[in-house]
Amino acid sequence: MELRLFVFHHAGGSHLTYRDWPSRFPAHWQVRLLDAPGRGMLADLPAIGDAPDLVTWFHTELEGQLDAPFALFGHSMGALIAYELTRLLHAEGRPPCWLGLSARSAPHSAPRRSGTGRHLLSDQALRDELAAMGGTPADVLDDPELWEIFSPVIRGDLRLVDTWRPRPQAAPLPVPLSVYGGTHDALAPPRHLREWATYSTRHLGVRLFRGGHFYFRPDATELTTHIASDIRTALTLPTPAPRS
Repeated sequence: MELRLFVFHHAGGSHLTYRDWPSRFPAHWQVRLLDAPGRGMLADLPAIGDAPDLVTWFHTELEGQLDAPFALFGHSMGALIAYELTRLLHAEGRPPCWLGLSARSAPHSAPRRSGTGRHLLSDQALRDELAAMGGTPADVLDDPELWEIFSPVIRGDLRLVDTWRPRPQAAPLPVPLSVYGGTHDALAPPRHLREWATYSTRHLGVRLFRGGHFYFRPDATELTTHIASDIRTALTLPTPAPRS
């Protein structure tokens, strides 16, 4: 079966982190690596610093590409966007066949920041935190000119994450949901990943990998193998009865 897998990147990132992923999935699957405005293939567009606005932007951008079975996967900030987009598409009666969330705490367990947050850290403190997380190239952190170019996008994405407020008491989604994370991820620890189970009536479980927030680097083979397996499992599940 032809399937489209849309991949949403992390804060401060772009599709480039996932550029080898299409070759890791079945040849008849279309793996589409997405960029948020302001980076990657969309560097000429203004960045969007608000979660609902970015979800709306992707909703418009993907219109016309959802005419085949499709799945959504997001890492960190990308997981937040994939989850909210799934809620929107479900409300329209056209949800994905599978949702994969990586390195993102469940909404009710994610820390609430008021007046503080990583986007407000000093340049040095922010560079230190990004270096510890391991997702930002060292040359961006060490080169003042590159930092000057990339830091506004990084701060904007972190502000989006810091200020996101999920809908209170949202009903569980009838969408197959898989959750992934690192065993030593301080930002999205395993106990917070397990709490995603209450957000789907078709929870497929949590898979943990040795490592931190970017546990799948430098080799994503194990993660992408599990993603493919979980999507195949989701495709075998019976279709939920229509809502009355």
